[in-house]
Amino acid sequence: MARGGATAVNFQDLRRRVLFVVGALVVFRIGSHVPLVGIDASQLRSLFQEGAGSLLNFLNAFSGGSISRLSVFTLGIIPYITASIIMNLAAATVPSLEQLKKEGTMGRRKLTNYTRLGTVALTAIQGTFVAIALERFDMAHDPGLLFRFTTVIGLVAGTIFLMWLGEQITERGIGNGISIIIFASIVAGLPQAIAEIGLQVGNGAINPLTAMLILAGSLALIAGVVFVERGQRRVPLNHAKQQRQMGGRMAPGQRSHLPFKINMAGVMPAIFGYAVLFFPAQIVAFSEGGGAEWLRDLTAAMDRGQPLYLLVLASFLIFFTFFYVDLTSNPKETADTLRRSGAVVPGIRPGPRTATYIEDIVKRLTLIGAIYITLVCLIPELLVVQFAGSLTNFVLLFGGTSLLIIVVVAMDFMEQVQHYMMTQQYGNLLKKVPGAAAGMGLPR
Repeated sequence: MARGGATAVNFQDLRRRVLFVVGALVVFRIGSHVPLVGIDASQLRSLFQEGAGSLLNFLNAFSGGSISRLSVFTLGIIPYITASIIMNLAAATVPSLEQLKKEGTMGRRKLTNYTRLGTVALTAIQGTFVAIALERFDMAHDPGLLFRFTTVIGLVAGTIFLMWLGEQITERGIGNGISIIIFASIVAGLPQAIAEIGLQVGNGAINPLTAMLILAGSLALIAGVVFVERGQRRVPLNHAKQQRQMGGRMAPGQRSHLPFKINMAGVMPAIFGYAVLFFPAQIVAFSEGGGAEWLRDLTAAMDRGQPLYLLVLASFLIFFTFFYVDLTSNPKETADTLRRSGAVVPGIRPGPRTATYIEDIVKRLTLIGAIYITLVCLIPELLVVQFAGSLTNFVLLFGGTSLLIIVVVAMDFMEQVQHYMMTQQYGNLLKKVPGAAAGMGLPR
């Protein structure tokens, strides 16, 4: 009975966390339908109908349709991600911020507050450009200073709310709240994309064989992403402290391995790369057709499928893969942990030699991961050029970038659930053993 009661409590807490995530996503979807004040909806629909396959439609796919509705969530969580990137770069180069990073919880709390302030500033800048662009495209019922002010306030409030919602999902739910919000934004457009491809086939606009080939390619891409994401480089370990005397010789201790994922950066390079790319691209996209000649040239050069766009995107993806892995991994700390636990890599001396060995492995895996992420993310960019108009929304949502985010976030969520359940069961087991929790420094 006690065992069943403990299990019931664990599942009750897990259910509460999962329901909190679901409720937060429902609130997010409701908010994506709350429009900004003073927008001409007919002009907005015309803009998106004329720009099929454009960068503006790609931004709309990542926002869950918020841009096409010009809701308060139009800018989404992208400004917060951009501010986080800037703050992480600053923390690695500015001595005062680097010192804050080393001060533990209080230092991280200050850096988080700086990131929030940076998010407000970036959102206000982007919101100002959006308001000006809306007036230029005659989408404002009553253009002027009041319209710009209310638009900026609405966009800032929407982004700040999403930032808070993501933090609540991380703390009170399961998984990374920001990734889950982006995941929900993409998944929200899947039913409509599937319905559109069925309609196009029914109308004879596209060849059924072409649609089947693209569907098969998407399934193959999902299988490839899952295969790579589950791939590991296992470094063998010997535990010297667990050697024991057997007869007249020393028997080897327990053997295990140190796992390193092939894609150590996960989905973050894609999110970071597009976040940085979207900041100037939003200005370019909303300014299309107007402005100075150099801006029009930049608009044409940064259109999806153009060489400059692909080159900039690939550069961002590779850079942020190495940046994120360097930010989250510490070979020296890993080597020290192995040495303290009595684990050694066969043929490698503990200490600095082990740290160098692990660092070399991380660098090689990071290079492979960067190539993999870049190839996966460039697939939809090339397909949109080929199938612009007829299958644009389907390719946007079932292309490499979107599928990478969907699959990786879904896998990460499931791993978080499994890890949480194992942690709860292990904690309950320790409570049943008298003195075990106290002996391991755990709360009773």
